[in-house]
Amino acid sequence: MEPLHVPPGRMSAHQVAQQLGITLDGVRQLVRRGHLHRVGGTPRQPWYDTEEVIALHQARQRRA
Repeated sequence: MEPLHVPPGRMSAHQVAQQLGITLDGVRQLVRRGHLHRVGGTPRQPWYDTEEVIALHQARQRRA
């Protein structure tokens, strides 16, 4: 379930998954491996920094 309100400059896990073209489990794996960091929200509905997600997306695009 996606949160109702995500503050500016933050993204929900669903938004991150959609942006990167991966599943929610893929988002969790990125966090576990240290490639992405939670910056708020709750343990069940974490938020991620939009700039970090964009940088990760660009890095993944360069590798592809």
